[in-house]
Formats: sequence, C-alpha cells, structure tokens
Amino acid sequence: MTDIILYDYWRSSASYRVRIALNLKGIAYKSVSKNLLDDSTKQADYLTRNPQGFIPMLHIDGHDLTQSLAIIDYLDAKFPEPAMVSSDPLERSRTLAQALVVAADIHPVNNLRIMKYLKHEMGQDQEAINIWYRNWVSEGFKALEAMAPDAGFFGGDAPNLADVCLVPQMYNGRRFETDMTAFPKLVRIDAVCNKLAAFHDAAPEQVKTD
Repeated sequence: MTDIILYDYWRSSASYRVRIALNLKGIAYKSVSKNLLDDSTKQADYLTRNPQGFIPMLHIDGHDLTQSLAIIDYLDAKFPEPAMVSSDPLERSRTLAQALVVAADIHPVNNLRIMKYLKHEMGQDQEAINIWYRNWVSEGFKALEAMAPDAGFFGGDAPNLADVCLVPQMYNGRRFETDMTAFPKLVRIDAVCNKLAAFHDAAPEQVKTD
C-alpha cells in the first residue's frame, strides 16, 4: 500500500492539477475525498495539518504538503521525470508565467469560497456569478492565448506545468459556458492533452466518488 495520500475533491481544479502531475510521473497514490460542499476541510483535525483548510493536500514522506504548485514543485524535485519546468532559467520563467496566469490570476477570484461569498454575503444571483466567472476566465485566457505555441504543448513535445494548469481551467471554463471561440490555441492544446491517459484519468468524471 502506498503511503502517498492525496486529499482532494473531484471538481477542485487545484486538485485536478496535482492528479495530472502524479499521473504524468507515474506516482501511485491513495485518494481521500474531502467534500468542499460540506466544509469537511474545516474540521479541527484537518486544520491542524492544513491551517488554510484548503485542498489539495498531499501526504508524502511523512509531510503534509499544501498549495498545488508547491506540491508539484516538490514532486518535480523528488521525481524529476518528466520535468514540469525546464532547467533553463529563461524557459523555466516563461513556463511559470504561463502557469501563474491560471493559478494566480484566474483561479483565485473564481474558486468556490469566492463564489459562495458573492452569493451569500454580496447577495448576487447565479447569473451574476456566472458573468463574474466568465469575465475573469476570458481575461486570463486572452493573455494565455497570446503566450501559447502554434503547435504541440506549452511544453513543446511534452506537457509541462502550464499544460497541467490549463486543462483544469478549460474544464471549469466550459462548465460555466465560457465562449472559447477567441482561444483556438488553448482549445487545441487542451484537446491534445486530454488524449493522454495522465490527463484523461485525472478528469473529474473519472475520479468522482461523491
């Protein structure tokens, strides 16, 4: 039995990123679902291990790791093949910039806790929330489309961290009916990635347990 445990939620895009990275690297792990809809991540025992009460959390080597990109960075250092970022400083910087368009700009203003706040504290109806969501996805994707290559993955011949971040955000963008017409490169990259088992097997419908 593996001692690597991923605490995740099937529809969490941050967890989705980590599932893809684990699959790409061929790392066996056990999944423990934490349902975000019932606030199970806010229980005292979980908060002791993860003070933010977020997912994903990866238990590995006796440690509890949090934040999806930090988890993937750890995995990249411990299991270097295939690399999620280049060893070349310039290429590494470019990949991180692309990945952070999603992880630092699009996702934080559109995650579940923000959506709940808009609904319950700000009194917004679902249509207003959907408009909010699509606005920030489209703004980020416009920049990412300009950064995207004309062929292959963001990582060239193989997916890298930018691809790992893109695919879950594309999934969520479609959930909220974001118009993808203006982003043909991103649509192409997403389709190419999802032909790979590592991406396909990490998809929410493949791992849903509740």
